[in-house]
Amino acid sequence: MPAALARTATRRPRTVILIWLLLLVLGFGFGTRVFGDLTSSVEDVPGSESVVAEERLAELTPDGEDFSAVVSGPAVATPQLRAQVGDAIADVRKQPGIARVPDPYTARGLVAQDGKALLIPVTLKGGLDDDTEEEAVGDAADRLREISAGDVAVSGGPLLGEQMGGRAQEDVAKAELITLPAVLIVLLLIFGGLRAAGLPLLVTVSGVAGAFLTLYGFSQFTEISVYAVQIVTMLGLGLAVDYALLMVIRFREERGKTDDVAGAVHATVAHAGRTVLFSGLTVAISLSGLVWFPSPFLRSMGLAAGAVVVVDMLAALTLLPALLALFGGKIAPSGTKSRIRKGFWHRGGSGAEPGGAEPSGSEPGAFFARLALFSARRPVAVVTAVVAVLTLLALPAFGMRINIGDARQLPHDTEARQLYDTVREHYPAGTDTDPVQVLIGSGAAPDHEDKIRALPGIMAASSDRLSDGTVLLELTPTGSVDGPTATRLVEQVRDLRGDEPVQVTGNAASLVDFRSMLTERAPWAVLTVLFALFVLLFAFTGSLLLPLRTLATTLLSLGAALGVVVWVFQDGHVAGLLGGEGLGSLSLTAPPLIIAIAFGLAMDYELFILSRMREAWLETGDHRAAVVEGLRRSGRVVSCAALLLAIVFGGFMTGGFSPILQIGLGLTLAVLIDATVVRMFLVPATMTLLGRRAWWAPPRLRKLHQRYGLREAPSADPVLVEQGGGQGVRQAPPSP
Repeated sequence: MPAALARTATRRPRTVILIWLLLLVLGFGFGTRVFGDLTSSVEDVPGSESVVAEERLAELTPDGEDFSAVVSGPAVATPQLRAQVGDAIADVRKQPGIARVPDPYTARGLVAQDGKALLIPVTLKGGLDDDTEEEAVGDAADRLREISAGDVAVSGGPLLGEQMGGRAQEDVAKAELITLPAVLIVLLLIFGGLRAAGLPLLVTVSGVAGAFLTLYGFSQFTEISVYAVQIVTMLGLGLAVDYALLMVIRFREERGKTDDVAGAVHATVAHAGRTVLFSGLTVAISLSGLVWFPSPFLRSMGLAAGAVVVVDMLAALTLLPALLALFGGKIAPSGTKSRIRKGFWHRGGSGAEPGGAEPSGSEPGAFFARLALFSARRPVAVVTAVVAVLTLLALPAFGMRINIGDARQLPHDTEARQLYDTVREHYPAGTDTDPVQVLIGSGAAPDHEDKIRALPGIMAASSDRLSDGTVLLELTPTGSVDGPTATRLVEQVRDLRGDEPVQVTGNAASLVDFRSMLTERAPWAVLTVLFALFVLLFAFTGSLLLPLRTLATTLLSLGAALGVVVWVFQDGHVAGLLGGEGLGSLSLTAPPLIIAIAFGLAMDYELFILSRMREAWLETGDHRAAVVEGLRRSGRVVSCAALLLAIVFGGFMTGGFSPILQIGLGLTLAVLIDATVVRMFLVPATMTLLGRRAWWAPPRLRKLHQRYGLREAPSADPVLVEQGGGQGVRQAPPSP
């Protein structure tokens, strides 16, 4: 497949570029319509008890959602403020879509006891369509903000989700403004020229445009989360740079061997293109695990990420070769063809242990060869030390908790956070907290409501009889709306009901259902993804043991990154230095995305290194020389790619929205840990311990790989191997 794509790109480069230009126009001109169809809901699980009960409640009650305004100042009972609040409430009551707005000066509990704040709750009418509800909320909020005699903050209900989604988009836009120039500067330093440095950015823009177009198509059939846009931008930029970097560096190497630009493009795609193909497939498979979950949020994340991966991969395999075919002659070649030196390994030809001549500092990749030698000479010590450190970092992940979150996820200067802080400062605990809602059917035992009210952890309770005889019991739990007390209360109500017609909904119930969905579906999703990746890695390497080693080391680095995120944002250590704070839990959006994306990217770097090790293995048949040579050839690509991705993901830590901070830190750490500690030390050490067994497979599986696995022909040139005695010997490339 890569060879066929290379032939097409070099024969008809202008046609290929024209097709991608058309895709670019459609993506940014038509695909961006997906922005109008995004949803900010993340916790709903279709068909779950909380969703079914919420839909039933909407049918039985005339009221819809509600939001609040808080007015604060030295004194809220002044005549001027009273007049402004009265006028604002009167105007809001007249607006379409508003069910009721109580007078805070006459309603109980709406004026703070210290006289420095008052709450204005606004209840919407039920049954409003999305556009009407959005207009009603916007008009009412704008009118309340016109109160000038005090400080006003409006949030809650549909406004809170909108404000969180808007802040997420602001943080991403800010990150893009910072990271794109930084990425371009680093690319210029890597390549030393604007033409070569600009190619990855062209692939990035094309990939993001194609992903937007694909997402718009998906939005016609399923809900797409607002966070999908962040994933498309974040992952699209990172992977496009990765793939383009790998291809351009390989092209410059091939140009050092030949003046034939088309031949260099063919050789680049035959070798690096094969790695990009497998890498794209592994990342897409890693992210496909999200599609297993019924949650629209997780499914849309999987669809968005999978779309951008596939588009980036296709751009790297078609658009980039076409651009190289047209302009590659103006890109300077790099380096010269290097020799695989057994002198790196053998002392006097004995082959006893790694030793002999150190790679010269002037040789390309000598630094990475020395790293490989360091690990290979003491593999047991390196494996023990690295595994111990990464396991220690991963320990906090075992205590990870996820919550829906509240306004504390936002910075203190945002309107939603100001409302939250003002209420917590001036009102007793539980004020303006979403209750646990219990629907008790008319056929329930007469004393069942009393049994529920007697459960521990309830701060306040109120009930109302609905039109069909159902009792709506609202329970205000102690602690936060989705804290351990609230979720435990949901579980206790459900355990208590037995066969009684009782349903539970509300934010805490949604969180309980989301966690239950993860517990039920995650094992199957993980097993499916791991099996698919094992098959794909076997097709790439022809080995039975390498896929197992790859999966094990990748999970180790991923656990370490996730453990640090828990330590920082859940436990609160140094969170303030990153612009966040310890919240006692992680956002439920963060862990699934960190795990899926980081796992896929780790596979990315593993394939970069294994492809070069495999080339050296095919050329020499010496597994020990292949380890050093593979890291020597690939270390620069992996390091540069990791640096660029760290810049991209690190840019998402410049905002203040906690979920984005968590994702940014998790992915930045995952990339850096994997590309340095794991790939530069743990991989050479484990490959040394495995020895020739690293490339082993049973005879039947070997035949299967030879028949169906993707293979490129080994280099036709004989390889000069330096023996211990210093005499050159010509060898034919052996089979693994």
